[in-house]
Amino acid sequence: MFYKPERISIYFARIFDEMVKIGIGSLPIVAIISLFIGAVTTVQTAYQLTSGLIAKSVIGTIVSDSSMLELAPTITCLVLAGKVGSHIASEIGTMRVSEQIDALDVMGINGAGYLAMPKIIAGIIMIPLLNIIAITLSIYGGYMAGEWSGIVSHDQFISGARSTFKGYTLFFSMIKSFTFAFIITSVSSFHGFYTKGGALEVGEASTKAVVYSAVLILFFDYLLAELLLK
Repeated sequence: MFYKPERISIYFARIFDEMVKIGIGSLPIVAIISLFIGAVTTVQTAYQLTSGLIAKSVIGTIVSDSSMLELAPTITCLVLAGKVGSHIASEIGTMRVSEQIDALDVMGINGAGYLAMPKIIAGIIMIPLLNIIAITLSIYGGYMAGEWSGIVSHDQFISGARSTFKGYTLFFSMIKSFTFAFIITSVSSFHGFYTKGGALEVGEASTKAVVYSAVLILFFDYLLAELLLK
């Protein structure tokens, strides 16, 4: 896959095409999920704060920190594993069973580099950007839920979100999103590239790509937390 490409310009064009598919194409679902995750976190946190001794600003703290540490990067990437991962595996798998990849090899084109590398690069660029959007919308969704329902006021939520903010928390979130982006695109490309059979096997490869990506995301979620949050 890392073999020197024949024509750099073609690879740049493919990378931009994949960035549009992965990033812009996933933006609506990421936005909807993030808004509701933040809103639900606010409501559930308020439900658990049964003691009057705890300040309502804690809700803003919990929503902000949990959005950056776990909710935005992990849940967003699990959803993207289903959307982006299945699309990548089925696209490359279809090309494999229809012998289009064999045709690329006959023409002297590195099939793995031409098909997989642009997707991986595009994923590594766009998924962290989607993570930033997800964090922002998740916090905003929590803020709006608290404001509309009267659970927490504007000043209390903002004060709590700002009081415990650490730059390292956001840095850790970005490290997770880069790692998860590579997992989603590389695992899906692998299963698609080595598909054998026909249409039924393409579906199986797509399912395996989603399942394996989700399991690896959860595993590396724990591993990164164990390594970087001590």
